[in-house]
Amino acid sequence: MSEQSRERIFARLKSAGAGATAVVQPESLPMVEQSRREKVEKLKALMEAMRTEVHITSEREWLGLLEDILRQRNIKDLLYGPRSPIGEALQHKWQTSGDGLPELVPYEDEIEKIKERVFKVEAGITSTRGGIAETGALILWSSIEEPRLLSLVPPIHIAVLRADTIYNSLLEVMQKENWAAGMPTNAFLISGPSKTADIELVLAFGVHGPKELIVLLVDDEEDR
Repeated sequence: MSEQSRERIFARLKSAGAGATAVVQPESLPMVEQSRREKVEKLKALMEAMRTEVHITSEREWLGLLEDILRQRNIKDLLYGPRSPIGEALQHKWQTSGDGLPELVPYEDEIEKIKERVFKVEAGITSTRGGIAETGALILWSSIEEPRLLSLVPPIHIAVLRADTIYNSLLEVMQKENWAAGMPTNAFLISGPSKTADIELVLAFGVHGPKELIVLLVDDEEDR
């Protein structure tokens, strides 16, 4: 390219930029602050509207409630992450409980080695990163301790959510948890069982994931 052509291009760019309209930065969205109880109630109402089963329980009682749910549904096996805090609590509880509980199926190997077993389990249980009251959603981050398939493959997904990790909005959780400092390869917002709609807008549940979502919302009274 000749010097003359280069100068002509730069001149055109400068003249085009001179008439450009400045971009106006939008105002920040207002932050709606709710009490802990309000966040719990709003998230519960929104998730139940999307066919999620939500049980409010306590730190002392959630394992007993889980036992009751599993027995009532006659669930035969439960997929879990044995190296997670929830997994350790389950193993201890199962050692001291009576008969009638499902077999604990550990997710502790490469999926190619255990896929035949994983894809046959009736239910899976995971922890949650938190919840969003504004939209009624759970936050899940896949990890080595709790891979994504743990909540995706079983027909029933049981999630343990702690009330003190429920935020007002997605913006708030991203700021307060400092997501910019590091995120996993997969972060998920789950508002209910898997659902899809065909061209006739007929809503179907469980086509591409769990047919049921059960949330154990741990909310100790002394923390409210």
